[in-house]
Amino acid sequence: MRGRGSGRGARLVRLGLVLAASFLAGTGPAAAAGATPVQDEGSYRYWSFWEQSSEGSWKYATKGPSVLRPEDGAVLGFRFALSEDSQDAAEPRGRTGFGAACADTDARQGRKRIAVRIDFGTAAHAPDGETPPKSRTACARVPGDASAAEALAAVAEPLRYNSVALLCAVEGYPERGCGEQVRGGEQSTEDGRPSGSAAAGKGDAGSGDGGAGAGAGGLGPLAGIGAGVAAVAVLAAAAVRQSRRRR
Repeated sequence: MRGRGSGRGARLVRLGLVLAASFLAGTGPAAAAGATPVQDEGSYRYWSFWEQSSEGSWKYATKGPSVLRPEDGAVLGFRFALSEDSQDAAEPRGRTGFGAACADTDARQGRKRIAVRIDFGTAAHAPDGETPPKSRTACARVPGDASAAEALAAVAEPLRYNSVALLCAVEGYPERGCGEQVRGGEQSTEDGRPSGSAAAGKGDAGSGDGGAGAGAGGLGPLAGIGAGVAAVAVLAAAAVRQSRRRR
């Protein structure tokens, strides 16, 4: 007869598989809306993926970068940070506008221009021994049918992915790790800094603005699969680990 713990573990595994399946189908975090996060032992360090609305606000992407095919004039964002899930993910910092970002990139027939904001995050969220590069904005000129992942690759190589196509690093940052869990109950705050003793005394090495246009620097899961993808992947992994511990 199975105990209560094993039954809960099985439910977590099923939830993780559902989330993973929604990601592979290209629906991203939207498919998991309302689901209870299963990673209750800490937060995850990963690249998240965002789209900018016509009003200039950031919205967590509902499709992964490899699926989303932005239109000419779109503004995309990628942010590296520590967070529990898509609900508390830190958005890209700094103001970014397509006109300013792509002012020096001529339009060409058959190609489109995408403004990309890359925010490497804060020193408080950086892996041990690493310093986040200065955030920046770039303008990607790519074929008309290119995906968001291709736009990122055009302006921010080298990119690093893991075996399941999860975006691990942009321009080589971070050098190690990929969506790893950070234990100790750190939680992201509104400015993207984790609360708790682990964040004490650490400054923000990536807050300076710079790069092309709009006075801000960074572009913006997370890309081979995107922020939504990163959150989904780690959710599934956490479910499996939780199930094993309760057997």
